[in-house]
Amino acid sequence: MTERSPRASDTNAMYVYAVCRTEDRLPLDGVPGVSPDAPVRPLSFGALTAIVQTVRAAEFTDEAWQDRLADEPELERYARAHHEVVSAVAAHAPTVPLPLATLYHGEDSARLALTKESARFHTALKRIARHAEWGVKVYAAHVPQKRESSPAEEPNAPAAPPRPAPGAGRAYLDRKRNLQARREQRQEDSLRVAEAVDADMNRIATASRRLRTHGPAAAGDDRRTQVLNATYLVAEHRAAELALLAQTLRERTGAQIELSGPWVPYSFVGEV
Repeated sequence: MTERSPRASDTNAMYVYAVCRTEDRLPLDGVPGVSPDAPVRPLSFGALTAIVQTVRAAEFTDEAWQDRLADEPELERYARAHHEVVSAVAAHAPTVPLPLATLYHGEDSARLALTKESARFHTALKRIARHAEWGVKVYAAHVPQKRESSPAEEPNAPAAPPRPAPGAGRAYLDRKRNLQARREQRQEDSLRVAEAVDADMNRIATASRRLRTHGPAAAGDDRRTQVLNATYLVAEHRAAELALLAQTLRERTGAQIELSGPWVPYSFVGEV
């Protein structure tokens, strides 16, 4: 999880939240970050600014971090603190978020390493300037399937019929085949809707990413099947257009479409 693991001999380490490009004073007062021991502050390197915080090295060794990964509430607390810093900065300047627990041995080490990556930061900042990330999830209604009865289980059938009625077995197999055909057709229709929604969203978006879809249980609703899970980088001035498109697509396709955002464009800053 860490980019640079503190040494056992280190007392402190430099935690880096994000990189931005701004000449204005950043609103970092009152943003606690992941540690109460030192303030979140800017660290300049060339034309760019890193958002950093001095933390206790002992809290971010590989062993300490592995323990934290196993403690879900504690890990969530760190993730939220990290995101709050990134969001505070991104509200005032184009910002490249760095991964959770990006650490260096000290200020000089951080400045040197970040400077080497300046070109990549500039490229990412140019791409996301005046843009935000929006999430789009599309669900097809899940239709519970009723179990088909065999010929001997037909309603009102004798308790122990001497033999199935003529043609009963064929009718049963035909129903099974028709049920499978309808199921496959619903799946094809759902995937067609997902592709249509994605294509229309991409006409507005600057960039997009398709993410892994989740099953009904993961989506929190066993009556819905997720057929599209995607994220889009959208220019700020097109946000209203995106919302209108989502509503139009709901009405046109009949699908359940969830639009979320705007978010800091984590998905579009590349590997930095």
